[in-house]
Amino acid sequence: MLDIAEELHRWVEQGRDFALATVVAVGGSAPRQPGAALAVDSEGSVIGSVSGGCVEGAVYELCQQALADGESVPVLERFGYSDADAFAVGLTCGGVIDILVTPVRASAPDRQVFASALSAAARGEAAAVARIVSGPTELLGRVLLVRPDGSYGPYEGGFGAHPELDRTVAAETCAFLDAGRTGTLEIGEQGSRCGAPLTVLVESSVPPPRMIVFGAIDFASALVRIGKFLGYHVTVCDARPVFATAARFPEADEVVVEWPHRYLERTSVDARTVLCVLTHDAKFDVPLLRLALRLPVAYVGAMGSRRTHLDRNERLREVGVTELELARLRSPIGLDLGARTPEETALSIASEIVANRRGGSGVSLTGAHTPIHHDGTAAASVAGRMGSVA
Repeated sequence: MLDIAEELHRWVEQGRDFALATVVAVGGSAPRQPGAALAVDSEGSVIGSVSGGCVEGAVYELCQQALADGESVPVLERFGYSDADAFAVGLTCGGVIDILVTPVRASAPDRQVFASALSAAARGEAAAVARIVSGPTELLGRVLLVRPDGSYGPYEGGFGAHPELDRTVAAETCAFLDAGRTGTLEIGEQGSRCGAPLTVLVESSVPPPRMIVFGAIDFASALVRIGKFLGYHVTVCDARPVFATAARFPEADEVVVEWPHRYLERTSVDARTVLCVLTHDAKFDVPLLRLALRLPVAYVGAMGSRRTHLDRNERLREVGVTELELARLRSPIGLDLGARTPEETALSIASEIVANRRGGSGVSLTGAHTPIHHDGTAAASVAGRMGSVA
């Protein structure tokens, strides 16, 4: 739902009734992940996607039916390859997706929860929505808004099943929000392992992750463009004012003239931040990477030839960088695409960043027996234990 927050927020402000279809579970080679949403209003307008085209028509009809019925009860529907109508709805990729269709009417008591969450997401603020997507019928679809400080609401009575349930879900949701994750959690109806089991879908909306590009060179210009395309808030930093200008990097969110390591010391980074060091100059690289490899960021990559890489590693060891810290460094930066131009090199770097984030291997899918879609949370968990969260 929060992936279409800006458009959906306009519908809320206009007082429209709409039905919201949300992917709540996937299996196999499903095209979209939990949290992907499609909405249909009472006039038949549609925004969003739940399957990249596979089952859009069938879900659209479900949404229209939900609005026409006049009911407020959510409906959980499964689409899969084994269905008799798999080809009719188009899900022929072998996957299974569970979709929750929820009518959201202007008069509904939970309308304010949706409105608050969509408003925060549309403004680029952090917030999360927790919804019960499986469990007792009377609890299905109940929703809770959770903020970064752990507070939750506004609503009357919360989920309404047990007083501890709201507190437990809010605490668990905060952990999802800290990592910028969307996914499901299993919990008991009474907020522990007691009572009927519930599945709660947690959707997180967080500000865009940061990409900081050090080195105002022509390769950086191409990387800025692809970073923006991938949804990053992109900063270019270089100590040389003649190169680090807004005119040379018009698509960057900010251009900073400062020694790279000094800027990194004072700026804010988190577990989703990617650092791309394109300076390949020891006087910049060594103090910068010494600091960068000790920060809990998602990715640290450095440009340079293999000879430059070996020399840089020796210099880093001399200033106290450990072998474990060096193991985090992606150098030479990027995947082996045979890239030559700045644009091709930017694609190589971006591909490595995506593979690192999602747990991909980087090998060609043709002839491979690896999954097309990876669970990035597994990669994040491993990286987190190494001091870097993907």
